[in-house]
Amino acid sequence: SHDKPVVPENSLPAFRRAIEHGWGAELDVHLMKDGTLAVIHDSSLLRTAGADVQIEDLTREELENYRLEGTDERIPLFDEVLALFENTTPLIIELKAANGNHFALSKAVCERLDSYKGVFCIESFDPRCILWLKKHRELRPGICRGQLAENFLKDKGALDPVRSVLATGLIGNALAKPDFIAFKFEDRSCISNALCLKLWGIQGVAWTIRSKHDLLTAEAEGLIPIFEKFDPEA
Repeated sequence: SHDKPVVPENSLPAFRRAIEHGWGAELDVHLMKDGTLAVIHDSSLLRTAGADVQIEDLTREELENYRLEGTDERIPLFDEVLALFENTTPLIIELKAANGNHFALSKAVCERLDSYKGVFCIESFDPRCILWLKKHRELRPGICRGQLAENFLKDKGALDPVRSVLATGLIGNALAKPDFIAFKFEDRSCISNALCLKLWGIQGVAWTIRSKHDLLTAEAEGLIPIFEKFDPEA
């Protein structure tokens, strides 16, 4: 529930606003070099904090030096966000793997969630995170897992050609078998998304909805919407 430039994205005030409205929230979790879990969208802090540094290269102490989008707001820790949402509204927790830390990130997040008293699901663009969750499901049977995807074939610079085909075609789903697929709203008609939803009969999610019209369209199609930048009740 960010409201730039006053309330930055992935900030504690934004999360508080979501709770005040009775909304759940989607957040992005990164594993820092000292094992701390931090909440921010990008690995690079250049867009959000004006610093050309990767969050995975920082420690908790070093994180205190950065502020979000020209405000006094710090980059929140995963623990701080969980403390806000515990026993309130649901969370969609996106695992933002980087530099081959997919398994370490998945393990660290799940270990923290073992004591969390709240409703949540976990998603990631990296199918290795979803596969890790599947392999360890006997220890955490209640975790709902989702594969994030979009049509990477449309964005030639996002991934190399082989990974673009694999990611867009949801090839990893055959092994990971997620509970839901969260596809980019504009790309939702992609044949791989339609086939996977139909073949496995799993729930579809649409991201990121930015208008009431798109919200109603997504809901009419049976999709769970992830929205931002507008009040869905207005």
